[in-house]
Amino acid sequence: MMAQPSKRNKAASWGLLNNYRYLYKKNLMLHTTENGRARKKCQQKIIMANMKRKMTDNHNDLLDTNERVKKTKSSDTDRECQRTVSSENKSSDTPEPGLSVSEPKASDHYSLVTALRDSWEVDSGFSSEASPPASGRSSPCLSSCATTVVALDCEMVGTGPGGRRSELARCSILDYRGNILYDKYVRPCQPVTDYRTRWSGIRRHHLHDATPFAQAREEILSILEGKVVVGHSVYNDFEVLDVLHPSHMVRDTCTTRLLSRLAGFPRERCASLKILASKLLSRRIQVEQRGHCSVEDARAALDLYKLVEGEWEQELRNKLRDDDAPHEPSFAASNHYMQDEYWPDDVIADSQ
Repeated sequence: MMAQPSKRNKAASWGLLNNYRYLYKKNLMLHTTENGRARKKCQQKIIMANMKRKMTDNHNDLLDTNERVKKTKSSDTDRECQRTVSSENKSSDTPEPGLSVSEPKASDHYSLVTALRDSWEVDSGFSSEASPPASGRSSPCLSSCATTVVALDCEMVGTGPGGRRSELARCSILDYRGNILYDKYVRPCQPVTDYRTRWSGIRRHHLHDATPFAQAREEILSILEGKVVVGHSVYNDFEVLDVLHPSHMVRDTCTTRLLSRLAGFPRERCASLKILASKLLSRRIQVEQRGHCSVEDARAALDLYKLVEGEWEQELRNKLRDDDAPHEPSFAASNHYMQDEYWPDDVIADSQ
């Protein structure tokens, strides 16, 4: 008689436990779904706020431009009135000896119009004669301002047995406009056994008073920090500098398919900097017997980057957007919470 009530109580407790597990499972699934929706709404709000801010900035820029045009027109009107008044005075009045009437010059009007036109033009980054516009069009940086883009190129010499080990001997860094930020000869840590002059352009006298490698590396790192680095086979430069630069901050003109497609090469081909510069920039580099010039190579890589900059940066933005896109919550990711070790102690005690 006593066995039957105990069996009934045990069956009832198991039934309650199963119900509890079912409810807990359903509650957890609803909770994760709500969290996913909340995150998506938050991201949508951030996107809308950014769009509104951009629209406001564009509107303000348009207002500033209109105000500038109005001021210019009013100043031109004032000058015309003054010119008319002065001409009338000149025709009606006879100036006294020793006095002269000064009229506005046409050059003043031309300089004003030129200054206004220059203020409207977008800086294409090709302001220096040393870095002429390769593409024939302006190419502002889309992902970040021009001050965050630099071009890097290094020249190496050989050390150790047979000169097989590559060490830094010269480093050049240019800003987005082609101006030289850094260009120094660097003394390697080990004695040089092969200057590789045919390719590096380095000779013995270049390294007599060169900057020690440790000092040069610190100076170079301070310039590259937080910058988008453009170069050709730039991973070789990072290796000899012993630098790990973030991959999303590197633009290697050797590996991008955009330049190969623009030059008409097969997609899998990695063309040399010399061939790409000749094909796309109509520029001859690395032709002298004295060897390569790191400033010249860095400038060529920078101008190649500017040719496809807009499409390149757009592709990177799309890739980052796809990687960061929110995913629907999956209950499979929460299955481990159904294991007994995550259940409350009182429930586990009742089930035993």
